[in-house]
Amino acid sequence: MELVRTDRFVRDYEALPAKVRKRVDRKLAYLVRNIAHPSLRVKRVRRLEGVFEGSISMSYRFLFSIAPDAYVLIRIGKHDILDKA
Repeated sequence: MELVRTDRFVRDYEALPAKVRKRVDRKLAYLVRNIAHPSLRVKRVRRLEGVFEGSISMSYRFLFSIAPDAYVLIRIGKHDILDKA
């Protein structure tokens, strides 16, 4: 699977602290290799059809959808990101 970053995701990512971006890069590599990696804690977002969330840390998460050959990265940010999606 490949990663497709939306414009909004790219803006969110660039606004993150450098330390968090480094962790994001590592977690996205896990996603490409194994969506069930335990540290990602991937789960479906109930109120947004076809959207999943993954964990970066206790404070940060990312939202994505699944296309036939790619994970489409929608948003990334603090845990209130669902309120902004």
